[in-house]
Formats: sequence, C-alpha cells, structure tokens
Amino acid sequence: MPEPGAPPAPPLPERRPVRLEAHGDVRVDDWYWLRDRDDPAVLAHLEAENAYTEAMTARTAPLRQRIYDEIVARIEETDLSVPVRKGPWWYYARTVEGSDYPLHCRRPAELGDDGAAELPRPPGPGEEPPGDEQVLLDENVLASGHEYFALGNLSVSPDHRWLAYSVDTTGGERYRMRFLCLDTGEESPESLEDTSYGVAWANDNATVFAVRVDEAMRPYQLWRHVVGTDPADDVLVHEEPDERFYLGVGRTRDDAFVVCSLGSKVTSEVWVLDADVPDGELVVVEPRRQGVEYAVDHVRGDPGGGVPGRFLIVTNDGAEDFRLVEAPDDRPGRASWREVLPSRPGVRLEGVDPFAGHWVVAEREEGETRLRVLDPETGASTPVDRPESPSTVWAGANPAYDTGTLRYEYTSMVTPRSVYDLDLATGEVRLRKRQRVLGDFAPERYRTERWWATADDGTRVPISLVYRTDLVSPSHATGSAAGAREPAPCLLYGYGSYEASIDPTFSSLRLSLLDRGFIFAVAHVRGGGELGRRWYEDGKLDRKPNSFTDFVACARLLVGSGWTAPDRLVARGASAGGLLMGAVANLAPELFRAIVAEVPFVDCLTTILDPSLPLTVLEWEEWGNPVEDPHVYEVMKAYSPYDNVRSTDAAGRPLRYPDLLVTGGLNDPRVGYWEPVKWAAKVRAANPDNRVLLKMELGAGHGGPSGRYDAWRDEAFVYAFVLDAVGLGGDAQPAGA
Repeated sequence: MPEPGAPPAPPLPERRPVRLEAHGDVRVDDWYWLRDRDDPAVLAHLEAENAYTEAMTARTAPLRQRIYDEIVARIEETDLSVPVRKGPWWYYARTVEGSDYPLHCRRPAELGDDGAAELPRPPGPGEEPPGDEQVLLDENVLASGHEYFALGNLSVSPDHRWLAYSVDTTGGERYRMRFLCLDTGEESPESLEDTSYGVAWANDNATVFAVRVDEAMRPYQLWRHVVGTDPADDVLVHEEPDERFYLGVGRTRDDAFVVCSLGSKVTSEVWVLDADVPDGELVVVEPRRQGVEYAVDHVRGDPGGGVPGRFLIVTNDGAEDFRLVEAPDDRPGRASWREVLPSRPGVRLEGVDPFAGHWVVAEREEGETRLRVLDPETGASTPVDRPESPSTVWAGANPAYDTGTLRYEYTSMVTPRSVYDLDLATGEVRLRKRQRVLGDFAPERYRTERWWATADDGTRVPISLVYRTDLVSPSHATGSAAGAREPAPCLLYGYGSYEASIDPTFSSLRLSLLDRGFIFAVAHVRGGGELGRRWYEDGKLDRKPNSFTDFVACARLLVGSGWTAPDRLVARGASAGGLLMGAVANLAPELFRAIVAEVPFVDCLTTILDPSLPLTVLEWEEWGNPVEDPHVYEVMKAYSPYDNVRSTDAAGRPLRYPDLLVTGGLNDPRVGYWEPVKWAAKVRAANPDNRVLLKMELGAGHGGPSGRYDAWRDEAFVYAFVLDAVGLGGDAQPAGA
C-alpha cells in the first residue's frame, strides 16, 4: 500500500515480447501489443494513463485555470474576419463568445468596392446580425452532439448558388461531403463518403470534382459528381495506382481549368480539364519524371486579340530552388517551356499567383518569407514591405482574378496578425485589420531577434526568439552573457521535416509564458524549408540526424550564452517534431529540464517497416525504405527514439531523462496512438524515477481537441506543465505592465 499522500504509481502495461526481424537484425518489442485497439486491455491502459496524468498534475490545476483565464481574457471572442469580395457578395467568417466554432456568412456587395475598409461590428451574444447577412454554415450546429468536429472543405459554386462542404466527427480525417442550396437553405439529399481535402466546381455550377481516400488514407481517386444525383452514378475521372503518390484537386486562379495534381515526396504530375467542359478529358501538362516537381496555374488569353492563354509552371527542373516557366495552354509540355524567372542562388521560389495585370511571387531567403509584385509586361518587380526581422508575410485571400488590389498578411513574434490591401496602381497600403489583443498588451514590451547557432559540421542554423524587453539590459542583444540578469526559463520549439517551415508568428497565448519571464525560441533545423531546398535535403533520408544535432546546437547556444540553463530549458515539438523531441531526449538529455512531445512519431522504424499502415508507402521518399534497404534500416534504427531509450549514460551511470509530457489521439490516422503510448512505457521502465506523463485524447485525432475553448484549455495544460517543470508551478504571476 502506498503511503498516505504519496504520488500514485504510474501505469505499467504488461510485457508481451514480440520479435521483429529485418535484414538479419532482431529487435524485441515488449509493448507491440498496445497497437491492438480491439484488446480491452489497451483502452483500460489508456484510461489509466489519463487518470495518472490528471493525478500527477492536480496541484497545477489552479495555475492551469489562471492561464486559461488569461488566454481567454486576451482574445476577442466575438469577432469578424476581413470580408472578401467574390462577385456580388462579401464573404466572411465570424465567431461568437461562448461558441467553439465559426459561422460562415456573406452579405451583398452593396457595401461598395471598398466595403472592407470599414468593418461592420460583429453582433454580440443575444444581438441580431445585420438584416442582409446570410449564414451559409454554422459549424456549431454541425458539431452539436459530437465530441470532435472538423470542417474539411467549404466551396461556393461559381454562380454562388451552391455550397459544397465536408465534415469529420471522429478525427480520422475521412470526410462526408454535402451540398447546400444557398437560395433555399435546403440540402441536396446525397452525400459523398470517404472524401479528402480538396474540391473543385466546374463552370456549369452543377458538377463537382472530389477526392477519395483508400484504406491506407491515401488520396488516390478523383470523382465527378453532379449535384442532386445518386453518388452511385458518379464517374471515376482518375485513379492513381502508385502508392507513393497522392492526389489533389483545385482550380486555376482564372477559373479556366480544373487541376488534378499528383505528387510523391519528390515527383509531380499535373493534369488539367477545361472547367467549361466538365465531362471532357483530363490532359497531362508534363508526364512525371522521377525527382522533377512542378505546380501549375493559368493566365487568360485574349482570343479576340490573338493572344493565347498560357500556363505558369513553377518547377525544380534544372533549378534546385525552383524557377518559373510558361507554356501555351494548347501545348503545355516541357518542349514548349519558356523560362520567365530563372533560379536565383539562395532564393527559394515557393509559388506564383497570377492576376490579370500582375503576378505575385512568393519567395524565401535567409530563412524569411518575401512577396514581390511582378509586372509581366515590363518585368518590373516591387517588394512588399516587411518592417521587422524576423517576420512572416504571405498572400491573403485574393479570389478575384481581375483586380488592382493585393491583399496580404503580415506578422512577427511581436506584431499580431495583420491584414493589408495594397493598391497596385498607386502603391498605397491600407491596414484592414490587426488582431486585437485585449488587456494591457503593448508590443513595445517585447523584442524579437534572429540568432544563428553553429552545428557540429559547421552549418549555421537560424533561431527566432521573442522575450520581454525587461528580461535583459538594452545592451544585451548579441547572445553575450554580459548584461543578463540571470538565466531565464526558455521554451525551444522545433519541427524539421517535409520541407515545412516554422515561420516566426505572433501568439497571444504565448504571452502567458513571456510575461512570466520566459524566452520563446524556434530552432529552424535542417529538414524544414526555411533555407531552401538544400536545407530540406540535408535533413531527410540518411541525413535525418542533422535535424537532431541542429536542435542540440541551438539549445547549446542558448545555454552557453547565458540566456538560459539546462534546468530552465524546455523543448517542444509535435508529430515529426515529436520525433525530433524523442531523438534529442536520447541524444542530449542533460540539456533539457523537460520535453513536450505531442503526437510524436517516436516508433518510426517499426512504422516505416509496415506498408499496411496508413501513409507508410508515401513516406518512404522522406525517410527511406527500410524494408528494401539495409542502410536505411541501420540509419533509422540508430535514431529511432523508441529503439534507443537508455537507462545509463556512456559511463554506465544511471541516466535521468527530462520530464516528459507526451500526448496522442486514439483516432489519429497520421501517427498511430500506440507510438506515444509505447514510448512512455519504455522510458518509464528504463528510468523508473523519471516523470513521464501521457495524455491521450480518446475522441480525437492528430490535431487534438477541435473546439477552440478545449484547445485553449489544452494549451493552458501544457503551459502549466512547462512552468511547473522549471519551478514556477505555484503562484507564478505574469509581470505587470
């Protein structure tokens, strides 16, 4: 019997050893059985883990509530997005205090061409909305009665009479698509099952193209459906047999073509269909060639003036960081490609949005995003202003093809998300809306910086930081310990996979840490896309370990500079970033006081060896194929967090891991729930004195709780764990103004 007041014993799932053999190598997995969700002992164990975590964090409940209250108090719960003009309507979304999900609405465009300049006030609780407002979809109504809810697609037909939308109520990311008549408010009786992200209307306003997934959760079929007809009569337009490829659908910006995109991790193939001829045939732009990627958009021609339409193609063909080419729309293949924008050293071309009189070019340089407006006739280029560094800028909602205005959005770690309209004729920039932060928030109290760590191989690794200006003296701006009052607590975030970039952005939630003296930092490790294609290539396949050593280098810079200390440093990452967390826990546990690993991909070798699991075959071009390649197997085995849990250090002394908060989702189709469960069990068994907490969402998937209030409570829970880990779990109050 435990002593009165003693902490409860952690759950100990029984060991049921399973031999796993590949390439003559044998691994023994004591907890392989936990992946069998039909075994009653699995659910019982998950419930026991949740109960243990709740008991072990009970003392922080007042802090969790205080942080949650702070988060909510800063947010304008009843709010309105900046309206977007589409034809005769202004479209927008609004939220209502007390409701978890947004309402999607529209109003007639009698507001005028500049109707977004003066935003209408959103109706408050109990108030009536404007008389001319039409609520297209209320997500709260659709979510009623469900523990989880997610909206997958929301697309209005070209004539604005029909709304196609899809919902998921399990977290499993298999969506049901429905069709709503916006004239009558009545739904068409049919539904399309097992659809994925992406939907495209044809210009007849009746035909839609939708994507379906296979048993492995791979989007692989494109179907043509006519609204109001039996889905049994739908036509399969395209099926992708290669298990490495996934399928997506959309429209070109000028609404001329439906676009069917096929892609593996390293290869693309695009097919197009005349949107005016929905029962026509798909035409390939350029047949796939291994390692060649491309994306397609279209520029209208002028048939009366003898000017043909043309495709704009962003490709890595002959350009590691991509270039822009164009081709006539009746001869789109590579033989007709003409270069428009050549590749530039150190500049990653990420995309081009064509408009009738200008093109918007999205690029990335030195770890930061850039936008520039290009005149296709003269070649003149105008950059979009970025007043801070590091910061993030991107093209906003711009549905109109014929427009002289560019809507773009901007943020940094100290500047809330801001929506601007740029008049392309005059250069005038108008701030349409900046995210309001309620309370006494003042951006000048915070400072953001870009640092560079040096990895073991000499590579410079960028770090984005934000902290309160009163944390250090004004002279302390270069990473020198001089001027620091004392090592500050620090939360270091990382991801580093799939060429995804973790760009510096503002978070009002994060203020609950910053105002308690925290530094927040993002380690932009290799495997992400922050520094171009080479940065990604150097953090994947057999170079994946670079991601882990880069993160450790960033942590060592923060500690070595005196900004923080190992007993004050916490790491955080999710999904593939959770793999990063597991790897650095094995690699350098002495550097971190605690680690938050959310839906972590920590049993990566066993998963990637199993092609029957969802999405595994798709992943082989990211991680390598350990089924066929012994070298890949050895590399993955050497870094797989689950396979490298240790109980002693190199000198044979007992090893202490950082405190771990591990999360998962029972319905997660991307990272099997058993990965975090098994990892928690193995770390706990190898290091019985370690604090290992597992929090499993039993009714959700990869993204955790779906409602905004539950998501805020979830973040408050994480923040309370982080604060408690560094000794601030009691009555730690945020700094005053």
